[in-house]
Amino acid sequence: MRAVVFANGMMADPQAEAARWVRAGDLILAADGGSSHAFAAGLVPRHIIGDLDSLSDAQRDCCRSEGAVFHVSAVDKDETDLELALLWVVAQPEVDEVVVLGAFGGRPDQALANLLLLAMPALRRCRVQMVDRAWITMVLRGEGQITLSGSPGDRVSLIPLGGQVEGVTTEGLVFPLHDEMLLFGPARGVSNQMEGASASVCVRRGLLWCFHERQQDL
Repeated sequence: MRAVVFANGMMADPQAEAARWVRAGDLILAADGGSSHAFAAGLVPRHIIGDLDSLSDAQRDCCRSEGAVFHVSAVDKDETDLELALLWVVAQPEVDEVVVLGAFGGRPDQALANLLLLAMPALRRCRVQMVDRAWITMVLRGEGQITLSGSPGDRVSLIPLGGQVEGVTTEGLVFPLHDEMLLFGPARGVSNQMEGASASVCVRRGLLWCFHERQQDL
Protein backbone atom coordinates (compact mmCIF):
# COMPACT_ATOMS: atom_id res chain seq x y z
CA MET A 1 0.00 0.00 0.00
CA ARG A 2 1.09 3.55 -0.67
CA ALA A 3 0.62 6.27 1.96
CA VAL A 4 0.51 10.02 1.34
CA VAL A 5 1.50 12.28 4.22
CA PHE A 6 0.57 15.97 4.21
CA ALA A 7 3.14 18.02 6.14
CA ASN A 8 2.67 21.57 7.42
CA GLY A 9 5.06 23.36 5.06
CA MET A 10 4.07 25.68 2.23
CA MET A 11 1.94 24.44 -0.67
CA ALA A 12 0.96 27.03 -3.28
CA ASP A 13 -1.73 24.82 -4.80
CA PRO A 14 -2.70 21.81 -2.65
CA GLN A 15 -5.39 20.73 -5.10
CA ALA A 16 -2.92 20.57 -8.00
CA GLU A 17 -0.36 18.74 -5.85
CA ALA A 18 -2.95 16.19 -4.77
CA ALA A 19 -4.05 15.70 -8.38
CA ARG A 20 -0.42 15.10 -9.33
CA TRP A 21 0.48 12.68 -6.54
CA VAL A 22 -2.55 11.14 -4.81
CA ARG A 23 -3.96 7.93 -6.30
CA ALA A 24 -7.13 5.99 -5.58
CA GLY A 25 -6.56 3.63 -2.68
CA ASP A 26 -3.77 5.67 -1.06
CA LEU A 27 -3.77 5.93 2.73
CA ILE A 28 -4.04 9.66 3.52
CA LEU A 29 -2.35 11.01 6.65
CA ALA A 30 -1.56 14.46 7.97
CA ALA A 31 1.10 15.73 10.32
CA ASP A 32 -0.93 18.15 12.46
CA GLY A 33 -1.35 21.38 10.42
CA GLY A 34 -0.81 19.46 7.21
CA SER A 35 -4.51 18.66 7.57
CA SER A 36 -5.23 22.15 6.18
CA HIS A 37 -3.48 21.24 2.92
CA ALA A 38 -5.44 18.00 2.72
CA PHE A 39 -8.72 19.89 3.26
CA ALA A 40 -7.75 22.43 0.59
CA ALA A 41 -7.20 19.52 -1.78
CA GLY A 42 -10.65 18.13 -1.01
CA LEU A 43 -9.34 15.26 1.11
CA VAL A 44 -9.91 14.22 4.73
CA PRO A 45 -6.95 12.42 6.37
CA ARG A 46 -7.59 8.95 7.78
CA HIS A 47 -4.97 9.55 10.46
CA ILE A 48 -3.79 12.84 11.99
CA ILE A 49 -0.55 12.71 13.96
CA GLY A 50 1.12 15.28 16.20
CA ASP A 51 0.39 17.66 19.04
CA LEU A 52 -2.59 19.14 17.12
CA ASP A 53 -1.66 22.72 18.05
CA SER A 54 -2.17 23.81 14.42
CA LEU A 55 -5.63 22.27 14.01
CA SER A 56 -8.74 24.41 14.56
CA ASP A 57 -11.76 23.13 16.46
CA ALA A 58 -13.78 23.17 13.23
CA GLN A 59 -11.15 21.06 11.48
CA ARG A 60 -11.06 18.57 14.35
CA ASP A 61 -14.85 18.26 14.27
CA CYS A 62 -14.79 17.73 10.51
CA CYS A 63 -12.17 14.99 10.82
CA ARG A 64 -14.02 13.27 13.65
CA SER A 65 -17.23 13.27 11.62
CA GLU A 66 -15.37 11.56 8.78
CA GLY A 67 -13.95 8.90 11.09
CA ALA A 68 -10.37 10.14 11.24
CA VAL A 69 -8.11 8.68 13.93
CA PHE A 70 -6.11 11.14 16.06
CA HIS A 71 -2.65 10.18 17.33
CA VAL A 72 -2.02 12.90 19.89
CA SER A 73 1.46 13.65 21.21
CA ALA A 74 2.66 16.08 23.87
CA VAL A 75 3.35 19.66 22.80
CA ASP A 76 6.77 19.54 24.50
CA LYS A 77 8.52 16.75 22.59
CA ASP A 78 11.82 16.03 20.88
CA GLU A 79 10.30 15.02 17.52
CA THR A 80 8.55 17.16 14.92
CA ASP A 81 5.01 16.23 13.92
CA LEU A 82 6.27 15.05 10.52
CA GLU A 83 8.86 12.83 12.18
CA LEU A 84 6.16 11.21 14.31
CA ALA A 85 3.95 10.75 11.26
CA LEU A 86 6.73 9.06 9.30
CA LEU A 87 7.67 6.77 12.16
CA TRP A 88 4.04 5.73 12.56
CA VAL A 89 3.34 5.11 8.88
CA VAL A 90 6.47 3.07 8.13
CA ALA A 91 5.60 0.85 11.11
CA GLN A 92 2.39 -0.22 9.35
CA PRO A 93 3.17 -3.59 7.72
CA GLU A 94 0.86 -3.00 4.77
CA VAL A 95 2.65 0.23 3.77
CA ASP A 96 5.63 -0.14 1.41
CA GLU A 97 5.73 3.32 -0.20
CA VAL A 98 5.34 6.81 1.30
CA VAL A 99 4.92 10.15 -0.48
CA VAL A 100 5.31 13.33 1.59
CA LEU A 101 3.67 16.57 0.41
CA GLY A 102 4.21 20.03 1.88
CA ALA A 103 7.58 19.37 3.51
CA PHE A 104 9.27 22.50 2.10
CA GLY A 105 8.91 26.25 1.83
CA GLY A 106 9.01 29.17 4.23
CA ARG A 107 11.67 28.11 6.75
CA PRO A 108 15.01 26.78 5.52
CA ASP A 109 15.76 25.17 8.89
CA GLN A 110 12.51 23.23 8.85
CA ALA A 111 12.96 22.22 5.21
CA LEU A 112 16.47 20.92 5.90
CA ALA A 113 15.32 19.09 9.02
CA ASN A 114 12.58 17.43 6.98
CA LEU A 115 15.05 16.34 4.29
CA LEU A 116 17.29 14.86 6.98
CA LEU A 117 14.37 12.74 8.22
CA LEU A 118 14.83 10.65 5.06
CA ALA A 119 18.02 9.27 6.63
CA MET A 120 16.25 7.77 9.65
CA PRO A 121 17.01 4.02 9.88
CA ALA A 122 13.35 3.28 10.55
CA LEU A 123 12.50 4.40 7.01
CA ARG A 124 14.80 1.84 5.43
CA ARG A 125 12.15 -0.76 4.59
CA CYS A 126 9.89 1.65 2.64
CA ARG A 127 10.40 3.75 -0.48
CA VAL A 128 9.96 7.27 0.94
CA GLN A 129 9.79 10.30 -1.33
CA MET A 130 9.43 13.97 -0.42
CA VAL A 131 7.86 15.77 -3.35
CA ASP A 132 7.27 19.39 -4.28
CA ARG A 133 5.74 20.16 -7.67
CA ALA A 134 8.21 18.65 -10.18
CA TRP A 135 10.81 17.68 -7.56
CA ILE A 136 11.21 14.23 -6.02
CA THR A 137 13.74 13.69 -3.21
CA MET A 138 14.84 10.32 -1.85
CA VAL A 139 17.75 8.87 0.13
CA LEU A 140 19.71 5.96 -1.30
CA ARG A 141 21.48 3.75 1.25
CA GLY A 142 24.57 1.61 0.92
CA GLU A 143 24.11 -1.62 -1.05
CA GLY A 144 21.04 -0.06 -2.63
CA GLN A 145 19.82 0.99 -6.05
CA ILE A 146 17.04 3.21 -7.35
CA THR A 147 15.58 3.63 -10.82
CA LEU A 148 14.34 7.05 -11.90
CA SER A 149 11.53 7.42 -14.43
CA GLY A 150 11.24 10.65 -16.37
CA SER A 151 12.35 12.13 -19.66
CA PRO A 152 15.52 13.39 -21.38
CA GLY A 153 16.78 16.58 -19.77
CA ASP A 154 15.37 15.88 -16.31
CA ARG A 155 17.74 17.30 -13.70
CA VAL A 156 19.28 14.84 -11.23
CA SER A 157 21.50 15.88 -8.31
CA LEU A 158 23.33 13.37 -6.11
CA ILE A 159 24.48 14.85 -2.80
CA PRO A 160 26.23 12.92 0.00
CA LEU A 161 24.50 12.99 3.35
CA GLY A 162 26.57 12.98 6.53
CA GLY A 163 29.85 11.77 5.04
CA GLN A 164 31.49 10.37 1.94
CA VAL A 165 29.57 7.96 -0.29
CA GLU A 166 31.47 5.11 -1.92
CA GLY A 167 30.86 3.00 -4.99
CA VAL A 168 28.47 5.37 -6.76
CA THR A 169 27.56 4.05 -10.19
CA THR A 170 24.99 5.57 -12.55
CA GLU A 171 23.42 4.60 -15.83
CA GLY A 172 21.39 6.84 -18.11
CA LEU A 173 22.87 10.16 -16.94
CA VAL A 174 24.76 12.57 -19.19
CA PHE A 175 27.75 12.61 -16.82
CA PRO A 176 28.11 9.00 -15.61
CA LEU A 177 29.79 7.77 -12.46
CA HIS A 178 31.58 4.42 -12.39
CA ASP A 179 32.16 3.00 -8.90
CA GLU A 180 33.25 6.43 -7.68
CA MET A 181 33.33 8.35 -4.40
CA LEU A 182 31.37 11.51 -3.68
CA LEU A 183 32.66 13.60 -0.80
CA PHE A 184 30.54 15.39 1.78
CA GLY A 185 30.79 19.11 0.99
CA PRO A 186 31.94 19.46 -2.65
CA ALA A 187 29.13 19.88 -5.18
CA ARG A 188 30.36 17.44 -7.81
CA GLY A 189 27.05 15.54 -8.06
CA VAL A 190 24.82 18.58 -8.62
CA SER A 191 22.86 19.22 -11.84
CA ASN A 192 23.37 16.07 -13.86
CA GLN A 193 20.75 15.22 -16.51
CA MET A 194 18.87 12.16 -17.70
CA GLU A 195 19.65 10.96 -21.22
CA GLY A 196 16.38 9.08 -21.74
CA ALA A 197 13.21 7.96 -20.01
CA SER A 198 14.98 6.17 -17.16
CA ALA A 199 18.20 6.24 -15.18
CA SER A 200 19.62 4.24 -12.29
CA VAL A 201 21.86 5.05 -9.34
CA CYS A 202 23.50 2.50 -7.05
CA VAL A 203 25.65 2.97 -3.96
CA ARG A 204 27.98 0.57 -2.15
CA ARG A 205 28.40 2.48 1.14
CA GLY A 206 26.98 5.65 2.66
CA LEU A 207 23.86 7.78 2.38
CA LEU A 208 23.09 9.69 -0.81
CA TRP A 209 20.36 12.28 -1.40
CA CYS A 210 18.86 11.92 -4.86
CA PHE A 211 17.04 15.01 -6.15
CA HIS A 212 15.07 14.50 -9.38
CA GLU A 213 13.33 17.36 -11.18
CA ARG A 214 10.89 16.05 -13.76
CA GLN A 215 10.29 18.12 -16.89
CA GLN A 216 6.86 16.59 -17.42
CA ASP A 217 3.99 16.06 -14.96
CA LEU A 218 3.42 12.56 -13.67
